[in-house]
Amino acid sequence: MNVLLIGASRGIGLEFARQYLAAGDRVIATARSAEDLARLSDMGAETLKLDVTDPASISGLSWRLDGEKLDVAIYVAGVWSTGGALSPPTRESFDLVMHTNVLGAMQALPQVAPWVEEAGGKFAFLTSGLAQISTAQSSYAWAYRVSKAALNMAVVVAQTDYPKAILIALCPGWVKTDMGGPSAPLTVEASVSAMRATLAKLTAKDKAKFLHHDGQPYPSW
Repeated sequence: MNVLLIGASRGIGLEFARQYLAAGDRVIATARSAEDLARLSDMGAETLKLDVTDPASISGLSWRLDGEKLDVAIYVAGVWSTGGALSPPTRESFDLVMHTNVLGAMQALPQVAPWVEEAGGKFAFLTSGLAQISTAQSSYAWAYRVSKAALNMAVVVAQTDYPKAILIALCPGWVKTDMGGPSAPLTVEASVSAMRATLAKLTAKDKAKFLHHDGQPYPSW
Protein backbone atom coordinates (compact mmCIF):
# COMPACT_ATOMS: atom_id res chain seq x y z
CA MET A 1 0.00 0.00 0.00
CA ASN A 2 1.22 3.50 -0.84
CA VAL A 3 0.80 6.09 1.92
CA LEU A 4 1.45 9.83 1.83
CA LEU A 5 1.83 11.70 5.14
CA ILE A 6 1.81 15.48 5.00
CA GLY A 7 3.43 16.73 8.20
CA ALA A 8 5.22 13.71 9.64
CA SER A 9 8.03 15.29 11.64
CA ARG A 10 6.71 14.50 15.11
CA GLY A 11 3.80 13.31 17.21
CA ILE A 12 0.91 11.79 15.31
CA GLY A 13 2.52 12.14 11.88
CA LEU A 14 5.71 10.41 12.97
CA GLU A 15 3.71 7.61 14.58
CA PHE A 16 1.68 7.14 11.41
CA ALA A 17 4.97 6.70 9.56
CA ARG A 18 6.25 4.21 12.13
CA GLN A 19 3.10 2.09 12.12
CA TYR A 20 2.59 2.03 8.36
CA LEU A 21 6.25 1.14 7.80
CA ALA A 22 6.01 -1.61 10.41
CA ALA A 23 3.04 -3.01 8.50
CA GLY A 24 5.17 -3.23 5.36
CA ASP A 25 3.61 -0.29 3.54
CA ARG A 26 5.46 2.19 1.38
CA VAL A 27 5.46 5.60 3.06
CA ILE A 28 6.13 9.00 1.50
CA ALA A 29 6.48 11.51 4.32
CA THR A 30 6.92 15.27 4.30
CA ALA A 31 8.70 17.51 6.78
CA ARG A 32 10.36 20.92 6.78
CA SER A 33 13.78 20.45 8.34
CA ALA A 34 16.75 18.38 7.20
CA GLU A 35 16.91 16.78 10.64
CA ASP A 36 13.29 15.62 10.50
CA LEU A 37 13.67 14.38 6.94
CA ALA A 38 16.75 12.39 7.95
CA ARG A 39 14.87 10.80 10.87
CA LEU A 40 12.06 9.71 8.56
CA SER A 41 14.51 8.41 5.98
CA ASP A 42 16.31 6.38 8.63
CA MET A 43 12.97 4.80 9.52
CA GLY A 44 12.55 3.68 5.91
CA ALA A 45 10.25 6.38 4.53
CA GLU A 46 10.69 8.19 1.26
CA THR A 47 10.85 11.89 2.06
CA LEU A 48 9.80 15.18 0.53
CA LYS A 49 10.75 18.57 1.92
CA LEU A 50 7.56 20.58 2.28
CA ASP A 51 6.36 23.61 4.22
CA VAL A 52 2.56 23.77 4.17
CA THR A 53 2.61 27.45 5.18
CA ASP A 54 4.59 28.36 2.05
CA PRO A 55 2.49 28.36 -1.14
CA ALA A 56 5.64 28.17 -3.27
CA SER A 57 6.71 25.01 -1.45
CA ILE A 58 3.39 23.24 -1.76
CA SER A 59 2.65 24.30 -5.34
CA GLY A 60 5.07 21.75 -6.75
CA LEU A 61 3.75 18.79 -4.80
CA SER A 62 1.66 17.38 -7.64
CA TRP A 63 4.52 17.04 -10.11
CA ARG A 64 6.70 15.52 -7.38
CA LEU A 65 4.00 12.87 -6.99
CA ASP A 66 3.54 12.45 -10.75
CA GLY A 67 2.49 8.91 -11.60
CA GLU A 68 1.80 7.82 -8.02
CA LYS A 69 -1.23 5.85 -6.93
CA LEU A 70 -1.90 6.77 -3.33
CA ASP A 71 -4.02 4.31 -1.36
CA VAL A 72 -3.96 6.59 1.69
CA ALA A 73 -3.07 10.25 2.07
CA ILE A 74 -3.25 12.06 5.41
CA TYR A 75 -2.95 15.77 6.05
CA VAL A 76 -1.52 15.79 9.58
CA ALA A 77 0.08 19.24 9.68
CA GLY A 78 -1.52 21.53 12.22
CA VAL A 79 -0.81 24.11 14.90
CA TRP A 80 -2.56 24.94 18.16
CA SER A 81 -3.81 28.34 19.23
CA THR A 82 -5.05 29.28 22.70
CA GLY A 83 -7.11 32.23 23.87
CA GLY A 84 -10.81 33.00 23.80
CA ALA A 85 -13.22 35.67 22.68
CA LEU A 86 -12.46 38.04 25.57
CA SER A 87 -9.48 39.23 23.54
CA PRO A 88 -8.78 39.26 19.81
CA PRO A 89 -6.14 36.99 18.29
CA THR A 90 -3.05 38.73 17.04
CA ARG A 91 -2.69 38.92 13.30
CA GLU A 92 0.46 36.78 13.52
CA SER A 93 -1.16 33.99 15.55
CA PHE A 94 -4.31 34.02 13.39
CA ASP A 95 -2.30 33.90 10.18
CA LEU A 96 -0.21 30.98 11.44
CA VAL A 97 -3.15 28.84 12.52
CA MET A 98 -5.21 29.58 9.42
CA HIS A 99 -2.32 29.14 6.99
CA THR A 100 -1.30 25.81 8.51
CA ASN A 101 -4.66 24.28 9.34
CA VAL A 102 -6.76 25.59 6.46
CA LEU A 103 -4.85 27.19 3.59
CA GLY A 104 -2.16 24.51 3.59
CA ALA A 105 -4.80 21.79 3.42
CA MET A 106 -6.73 23.58 0.68
CA GLN A 107 -3.56 24.00 -1.37
CA ALA A 108 -2.47 20.41 -0.82
CA LEU A 109 -5.84 18.90 -1.66
CA PRO A 110 -5.91 19.53 -5.44
CA GLN A 111 -2.21 18.62 -5.61
CA VAL A 112 -2.76 15.23 -3.97
CA ALA A 113 -6.37 14.14 -4.52
CA PRO A 114 -5.91 13.19 -8.20
CA TRP A 115 -3.24 10.67 -7.19
CA VAL A 116 -5.57 9.33 -4.49
CA GLU A 117 -8.26 8.95 -7.14
CA GLU A 118 -5.81 6.95 -9.28
CA ALA A 119 -5.88 4.28 -6.57
CA GLY A 120 -9.51 4.75 -5.54
CA GLY A 121 -8.00 5.63 -2.20
CA LYS A 122 -8.70 7.64 0.93
CA PHE A 123 -7.64 11.16 1.87
CA ALA A 124 -8.00 12.09 5.54
CA PHE A 125 -7.57 15.51 7.10
CA LEU A 126 -6.90 15.57 10.81
CA THR A 127 -9.39 17.83 12.51
CA SER A 128 -10.72 18.20 16.05
CA GLY A 129 -13.87 17.66 18.04
CA LEU A 130 -13.39 21.26 19.15
CA ALA A 131 -14.57 22.24 15.66
CA GLN A 132 -18.03 20.78 16.25
CA ILE A 133 -20.25 23.86 16.16
CA SER A 134 -23.36 22.24 17.61
CA THR A 135 -21.68 21.30 20.91
CA ALA A 136 -19.48 24.35 21.49
CA GLN A 137 -19.88 25.66 25.05
CA SER A 138 -16.96 28.04 25.38
CA SER A 139 -14.68 30.22 23.27
CA TYR A 140 -11.58 28.36 24.48
CA ALA A 141 -9.03 28.11 21.65
CA TRP A 142 -11.41 29.97 19.39
CA ALA A 143 -8.99 30.58 16.52
CA TYR A 144 -8.08 26.89 16.51
CA ARG A 145 -11.76 25.90 16.56
CA VAL A 146 -12.51 28.26 13.68
CA SER A 147 -9.62 26.86 11.64
CA LYS A 148 -10.72 23.26 12.08
CA ALA A 149 -14.36 24.08 11.36
CA ALA A 150 -13.19 25.73 8.13
CA LEU A 151 -11.09 22.66 7.33
CA ASN A 152 -14.13 20.43 7.81
CA MET A 153 -16.10 22.53 5.32
CA ALA A 154 -13.24 22.37 2.82
CA VAL A 155 -13.24 18.57 3.00
CA VAL A 156 -17.01 18.31 2.51
CA VAL A 157 -17.22 20.60 -0.50
CA ALA A 158 -14.07 19.18 -2.12
CA GLN A 159 -15.50 15.65 -2.10
CA THR A 160 -17.83 16.54 -4.97
CA ASP A 161 -14.85 17.25 -7.22
CA TYR A 162 -13.05 13.97 -6.47
CA PRO A 163 -15.72 11.24 -6.70
CA LYS A 164 -13.21 8.40 -7.11
CA ALA A 165 -11.61 9.14 -3.72
CA ILE A 166 -12.98 9.04 -0.18
CA LEU A 167 -12.32 12.31 1.65
CA ILE A 168 -12.95 12.54 5.41
CA ALA A 169 -12.33 14.83 8.36
CA LEU A 170 -10.82 12.64 11.08
CA CYS A 171 -10.41 13.56 14.74
CA PRO A 172 -7.47 11.81 16.45
CA GLY A 173 -9.00 12.37 19.88
CA TRP A 174 -7.29 14.08 22.79
CA VAL A 175 -3.79 12.69 22.44
CA LYS A 176 -0.65 12.90 24.57
CA THR A 177 1.45 15.04 22.21
CA ASP A 178 3.17 18.40 22.44
CA MET A 179 -0.17 19.88 21.39
CA GLY A 180 -2.44 17.67 23.51
CA GLY A 181 -0.35 17.76 26.67
CA PRO A 182 0.34 15.11 29.34
CA SER A 183 -3.24 15.02 30.68
CA ALA A 184 -4.67 13.64 27.46
CA PRO A 185 -6.27 10.19 27.84
CA LEU A 186 -5.00 8.71 24.56
CA THR A 187 -1.45 7.68 23.74
CA VAL A 188 -0.14 8.51 20.30
CA GLU A 189 0.20 4.81 19.57
CA ALA A 190 -3.42 4.05 20.46
CA SER A 191 -4.82 7.01 18.53
CA VAL A 192 -2.88 6.22 15.37
CA SER A 193 -3.67 2.51 15.56
CA ALA A 194 -7.38 3.32 15.79
CA MET A 195 -7.22 5.81 12.92
CA ARG A 196 -5.40 3.31 10.71
CA ALA A 197 -8.15 0.79 11.40
CA THR A 198 -10.78 3.42 10.60
CA LEU A 199 -9.11 4.32 7.33
CA ALA A 200 -8.80 0.66 6.36
CA LYS A 201 -12.53 0.03 6.66
CA LEU A 202 -13.83 3.18 4.95
CA THR A 203 -16.28 2.65 2.12
CA ALA A 204 -18.03 4.97 -0.32
CA LYS A 205 -20.80 5.65 2.19
CA ASP A 206 -18.23 7.38 4.40
CA LYS A 207 -17.42 10.09 1.88
CA ALA A 208 -17.25 13.60 3.38
CA LYS A 209 -17.90 12.38 6.92
CA PHE A 210 -16.58 13.82 10.19
CA LEU A 211 -15.33 10.84 12.19
CA HIS A 212 -13.87 10.06 15.59
CA HIS A 213 -10.53 8.24 15.62
CA ASP A 214 -12.36 4.95 16.20
CA GLY A 215 -14.60 5.46 13.17
CA GLN A 216 -17.72 6.58 15.00
CA PRO A 217 -19.37 9.51 13.20
CA TYR A 218 -19.99 12.82 14.88
CA PRO A 219 -23.79 13.08 15.06
CA SER A 220 -23.65 16.70 13.86
CA TRP A 221 -21.15 19.26 12.70
